[in-house]
Amino acid sequence: MTTATPMTPGMPTVDLELDAVFKRLNLANARRVWRDLVARAERDAWPYDRFLTVLVAEEIAHRQQTRLRRLSHRAHFPFLKTIDDFDFTYQSTVRLALLGSALSPDFITEGRALILYGKPGRGKTHLAVAIAYRAIQNGFDAHFVTAAELIDDLSAAFRQGRLAEALTPYTHPGLLVVDEVGYLTYGTDAANMLFHVVNDRHKRRRAMIFTTNKPLATWGGVLHDDDLALAIVDRILERGRLLTLDGPSMRTKHLGLDDLTSPAPPAQVAKVSGIRAPEFPEPTDPGFFVR
Repeated sequence: MTTATPMTPGMPTVDLELDAVFKRLNLANARRVWRDLVARAERDAWPYDRFLTVLVAEEIAHRQQTRLRRLSHRAHFPFLKTIDDFDFTYQSTVRLALLGSALSPDFITEGRALILYGKPGRGKTHLAVAIAYRAIQNGFDAHFVTAAELIDDLSAAFRQGRLAEALTPYTHPGLLVVDEVGYLTYGTDAANMLFHVVNDRHKRRRAMIFTTNKPLATWGGVLHDDDLALAIVDRILERGRLLTLDGPSMRTKHLGLDDLTSPAPPAQVAKVSGIRAPEFPEPTDPGFFVR
């Protein structure tokens, strides 16, 4: 038995019926905007099909933006940056075209990986966040974590006998970003904890991005295990590549502290796929991202 919608003084019956239908179908945005659209349609003499098209398009756009907000918040980004925000002017080894494959849906579906290497302030985290946000725009989920946070979390879980449960946030998302490998001192089980994550994601063909200020040859010392560090790097680079960011620090370039006359690293060779436009637009509202 259908319960009648309560009458509201001054509201036509047809309005109440439409409002109830939109509510039943969970069309929250359509329920909010349809009256204004009706007024526009009547004023501009829209045909019925145009009115329906606009109403549905408004609902889809609202859901897309809601999804972007939700997944960006869930990703735990330290800030929101897009690829358009990145200044390539000071880079001699990294260009937008070189990142083409990382910005495409194939980066996620094929389980590729990327290591962004460079001194502090070169924009590694910015690029990692931008690529992860593009993945969200392309329909995937992402998770951002620092290496120290990941290792500390898993080490504590291992001591408590719940490692399998604790691995889930790091192994399930379509893309995992591990930031600042080598910036801090880790416990002696660091390599073991990181290997669990990398090995699981490698087997499941799930995409990964790492940022580091340490040459890959020194990861063994950083993680306290040369063999496991080698196994980690080997799995990352099997379907991945290393990009070196050079140039001055973005934080202190105005001070001229970096020697821009030093020799540039050798050019990197990479296969670049075409960049397909993302389904969802880049955010333009400064208040879009809520940490």
